[in-house]
Amino acid sequence: MTLAILFSACGGSSLEQSNQPASRKESPAVVTHDVMTLISDSGITRYRIEAPTWLMYDKTEPPFQEFPDGIYLEQFDQLLTVQASMKADYAYYNEKLQIWILKGNVHAMNRKGEQFDTPNLNWNQKTHRIYSDSVIHITREKSIITGVGFDSNEEMSQYTILNPTGIFPIKEE
Repeated sequence: MTLAILFSACGGSSLEQSNQPASRKESPAVVTHDVMTLISDSGITRYRIEAPTWLMYDKTEPPFQEFPDGIYLEQFDQLLTVQASMKADYAYYNEKLQIWILKGNVHAMNRKGEQFDTPNLNWNQKTHRIYSDSVIHITREKSIITGVGFDSNEEMSQYTILNPTGIFPIKEE
């Protein structure tokens, strides 16, 4: 009987400690589930964001946003046709540095229809650069390029692949 009381007392104490609220610095200011939001510029819808979970931390240093269950982004033209897209299993946005970190099965498609697949991708909104030091596969209409390391403009239309390999069609003359 004494052991049963002792075990239940220990269990209750442990449970109470785990339910203690975290400090405001450690807690997200906003927790949103099943998000689908549209972002407009000058009255024209430009982007759509979907995420199962969106956490916003405004009291941390630096403030950040986190998408622990993944994110999907689309960019539209003026007729709401999807021009580009990006998907990842996890995303983190540093508000002060304006840097996105995308991890896990990152898949992006540029306006030319080229597909970019990598485990990690970074997007610096201040410098308008997208880069990675991971393996990257780029699937184009007539070729597949693979390499380690990648640097691109924000539109992913002009890019450099470090240590490239691939299969390229060659015209015989």
